[in-house]
Amino acid sequence: MKILANDGISQTGIVALEKAGFEVITVTVAQEQLANYINENKIVALLVRSATKVREDLINACPSLKLIGRGGVGMDNIDVSYAREKGLHVINTPAASSESVAELVFAHMFGGVRFLYDANRTMPLEGDSKFKELKKSYAKGSELRGKTLGIIGFGRIGQATAKIAIGVGMKVIYSDPFIEQASVEVSFFDGQSVKFNFKTTAKETLLKTADYISVHVPAQKDYVVGAKEFALMKDGVGIVNAARGGVLDEVAMVKAFESGKIAFAGLDVFESEPTPEIPILMHPQISLTPHIGAATQEAQDRIGTELATQIINLIK
Repeated sequence: MKILANDGISQTGIVALEKAGFEVITVTVAQEQLANYINENKIVALLVRSATKVREDLINACPSLKLIGRGGVGMDNIDVSYAREKGLHVINTPAASSESVAELVFAHMFGGVRFLYDANRTMPLEGDSKFKELKKSYAKGSELRGKTLGIIGFGRIGQATAKIAIGVGMKVIYSDPFIEQASVEVSFFDGQSVKFNFKTTAKETLLKTADYISVHVPAQKDYVVGAKEFALMKDGVGIVNAARGGVLDEVAMVKAFESGKIAFAGLDVFESEPTPEIPILMHPQISLTPHIGAATQEAQDRIGTELATQIINLIK
């Protein structure tokens, strides 16, 4: 039985699947050629990340498919309900990449409070001629310790982000209409652990209280953070979106920069992905990454292993 990992899969996943008797194909087939390729090769399982779209027309055109797997959390690029109505298994790996995304959030945050997003652009150009001026320009950074991090959406990734914040010495508040309360256990290198209990707070309260905000929600029809939400925030807030493009209003964000409402932003996802708007890419106060939240070796190994385990259990 053949599996097409159209957006790739880790070697650990390939080894586990091949050991179970599957043939794993890792070529990347263009979207418009995907149906023909699946049919010609009698593919039984299609594995994707965020690039490949699995819509009704593809599902209808590929009778050999038994399973669709998403390496990651969000499945907005798959018509999940329709696929399941047609009898296909649809799986994802919601826990495998949480820590990797959370660490990227803090990469943006640490870079934001110390102006690394701008210093790394300017130093190569002017570091040899304007060293003292740049030193003065970047000498008004802040510490994260003692500040309040507001987390919008407190699922697995939101909670993983909270763990790092606690370790840094931040106060954590969260807002989530579906999670009234949660316990977060922070583990240490020596086997010790400490549990922290949280209760959700009103979104409006979070926006008014937080020094820094991190968004961790699935794709939405409307903005989760738009002009109204920016208006409620403290002046000089920092915000990070490593969730989904379109949950944060980028036009309103740029206006919030102009008014001084936002000091910096970190974006791993974009409204017009995969072609982010030039004003966003060129903005001097935005730290940028190209949707790499789950793209660590460790996360990809966990994703590959988890996908393989589910496929073997469901198909074999």
